[in-house]
Amino acid sequence: MSTENLPQSPEQAPRKPRVAVVFGGRSSEHGISVVTAGAVLRAIDRTKYDVLPIGITLDGRWALTADEPERMAIVDRQQPSVDLLAESDEGAVILPVDPSNREVVYSEPGSVPKALGEVDVVFPVLHGPYGEDGTLQGLLELSGVPYVGSGVLASAVGQDKEYMKRVFTSFGLKVGPYTVIRPREWELDPAGARKRIAEFAGEHGWPLFIKPARAGSSFGITKVDSFEGLEEAFDEARRHDPKIIVEALLRGREIECGVLEFEDGPRASVPAEIPPVQSHDFYDFEAKYIDSAPGIVPAPLTEEQTAEVRRLAVEAFDAASCEGLVRADFFLTEDGEFVINEINTMPGFTPISMYPRMWEETGVGYPELVDLLVQAALRRSTGLR
Repeated sequence: MSTENLPQSPEQAPRKPRVAVVFGGRSSEHGISVVTAGAVLRAIDRTKYDVLPIGITLDGRWALTADEPERMAIVDRQQPSVDLLAESDEGAVILPVDPSNREVVYSEPGSVPKALGEVDVVFPVLHGPYGEDGTLQGLLELSGVPYVGSGVLASAVGQDKEYMKRVFTSFGLKVGPYTVIRPREWELDPAGARKRIAEFAGEHGWPLFIKPARAGSSFGITKVDSFEGLEEAFDEARRHDPKIIVEALLRGREIECGVLEFEDGPRASVPAEIPPVQSHDFYDFEAKYIDSAPGIVPAPLTEEQTAEVRRLAVEAFDAASCEGLVRADFFLTEDGEFVINEINTMPGFTPISMYPRMWEETGVGYPELVDLLVQAALRRSTGLR
């Protein structure tokens, strides 16, 4: 019997990809992560994607939060937090560690767990340890959920300033002078650690920059002009990380460049310059996020210098096996050489951050930038690749 004239059931409209924006976290960069999430939530195309905001509190609880980006901003110099945005003080979002099941569940004490639906891709806008350093990426790999940004190895390398520099050196990229003080050395042989710093200062001169080896957003960094400020600088750095990196001053201009993954491979944005901030000793957290120190986009460089720094930014991206996005930071020294300082595998993504500003100048606006990152993540599989 012919079915040609029988009524046909209407075709079900395809489901929009579901994007979980995960933010907050246990690091000292918690507040900046929340600000970044607000910007992403405002920009993401709701006609193209369903969105699920998930905040991680400072104590590590995954919380269901309201989709209210206007509450995710720095107000009166105070940073926002997931605890203020969470819909419950006790409820927790659970991501199954099962590649065959991408359904997210919300559970509250004394209540039946509530299914929140499947997640197709995670946009993790966490900064620092417990999020940007490969730990969250490892969890998502186990869960089989694609995600925006670099994988486990590149995220870990991009978070640890020591191993980042070791990788760059092995690929022929020039880095500045540095030495590392490990926790055991500072605790068991502080005299030996001080002696090594004295030898480093004797070779490279003062001032020195004392930094947490695995922190970002310029947290915990102190510029030290002599031994007198060393103890206090180490205490400040160790509040963020027991492993310390000591860097020599590089005299020159601070140049940044964004890298973005397209279908045909990574490309670099026009570069930006971070000029000296008159009210700050260096480009620290307050200058970046509180006082909104302006960067110059595009950087006033020659065509040759612009081409060179863009080339080096892509080389750094490839050297660390990065995916999705990277901001590469350089010094242009007084002798005209570019020295790479560091990369950020999940750079600041707030409206005033340099990464989106550089891409805006290159011709990729903020909403398109968010879309390109989500699309790149959806194209990739989890696991070895």
